[in-house]
Amino acid sequence: MDTAIKLSQREAESLDSSADLFSILLTTEALEKAYIRDAVSAAELSGSYTTHCTRLIAQFKTARDLLPPGTNIDLSCPAATKRLIEIGVPATVEHAVAETGAHGRAHCFITLMDCIKLNMTAMDQLHPLLSDLIQFLNKIQGLPKEFEEMHKDRLKKWLITMHKMKASDGLTEEQSRQLLFELDR
Repeated sequence: MDTAIKLSQREAESLDSSADLFSILLTTEALEKAYIRDAVSAAELSGSYTTHCTRLIAQFKTARDLLPPGTNIDLSCPAATKRLIEIGVPATVEHAVAETGAHGRAHCFITLMDCIKLNMTAMDQLHPLLSDLIQFLNKIQGLPKEFEEMHKDRLKKWLITMHKMKASDGLTEEQSRQLLFELDR
């Protein structure tokens, strides 16, 4: 005997958003496991993992914003939880994995500094530029260890800080000045 369940429009939308979020979590979990197990070749890794993971992170943020406030996201997907909620960037960015065949974009450093100087400090304006800068730095071979420890680690912390913000949130004046100072060093 089948029983029909009637849902209000709001309940149906919430259920639909939860289903989207669930599928993003499961997909990210599978992608992270494939990356960890080296189940993709180096050629596939260079574009595929980073591209797909970046898209999943963006989709997760959007789907999470559609859920009612206070909704708890508690699933048994530890790799996805770490990537989507805690870190917010692909492992290739986090761990400085150089992508093969990618052409450098040195302008990202100057563009990022210019945006801050022009008070364009919203997360959705700075996050992509900072992510591009870190990816560019990851591609440079032979950087001194001091640079790695001092500068790249700080930039990664800024990227994680921005990841935890909403798209419309902006850096405070103090945060903007500090980031600009760290970029200028």
